[in-house]
Parts: sequence; structure tokens; C-alpha cells
Amino acid sequence: MGRFKNNFWLFRFWSSDEKFIDFIEDIEVIISKILSLAMVALIISATGHLMVFLFKELLFDPDLIFKNTLFEIFGLFLNLLIALELLENISAYLRKHVIQVELVIVTSLIAVARKIILFNLDKKSGVDLMGLALALFALSISYWIIRRTNANRDHDR
Repeated sequence: MGRFKNNFWLFRFWSSDEKFIDFIEDIEVIISKILSLAMVALIISATGHLMVFLFKELLFDPDLIFKNTLFEIFGLFLNLLIALELLENISAYLRKHVIQVELVIVTSLIAVARKIILFNLDKKSGVDLMGLALALFALSISYWIIRRTNANRDHDR
């Protein structure tokens, strides 16, 4: 009888929408925490890599102008900024259990801006640059709409 009762509880658990959704949300929280820890490790590692890179460039670059590596340094900084924004997205989800669209759009804007800053016209075509410009325009409009909607909602309260 005990085995039947255990199986019946399992059936009730899986047939109850509320319990199932709670179970899924618990899994989402666990995965978000694991992702946060992984992102922190990645940010620490990338920061160390950036510091070592800058140290080597300052000591061993005779011109101290960074003429060949300036864009590489920008890329490393922007990668760190994007990683921090991703960590902020995960942290915001853990705080409110809601994906904050505004943060996602800002992260996307930074990623597209990184692509534009590091864009190499010698290797890429103008069509690629136009595609990035279109993505930047669409994200900017999206950000404006979200900000305006949030401002109106906050004003109505």
C-alpha cells in the first residue's frame, strides 16, 4: 500500500499545474545561481587577463602608443562590460524572478556598439556595417519605447 501511495503523490505532483510551475521555477533559480557563479569566475578571469595584457603592453611597447593593440584593448574592456551586464541581468532575474527587458536591450546595445567599434572595413563589407547600423537603430527604438513605457507606468502610480 505504501508504494501505491508514493506513486499517487508523484502523480498528484505532476498533475498539479501550480506544483509543477513551482518545481520549474526552482530549477530556473538553481540554474541562474550556477550561471551567476560561472559569470563571476569568467569576469575575474577576464579582468586578470586584461591586467596582464595591459601590464605587458606598458612594459614592452617601446612607443607606449598602443597603435596596434588599441582596438584589442577596447575589445577586452567592452567584453568585460558585456559580461558585467549579463551578470546584472541574471542578478535582476534572481531578485525579481522577471526578465527585465530594459537590461537585456542595454546589454544588446553594448554588444552591437562593441561590434561597431571593432569593425574592420578591410575585412568586412559596407553591407555588414549597414546591418549593424540597422540593429543599433532597432535596439535604440526598442530601448526608447521600453523607457517611455516604464516612465509612464511609474508616473501613473
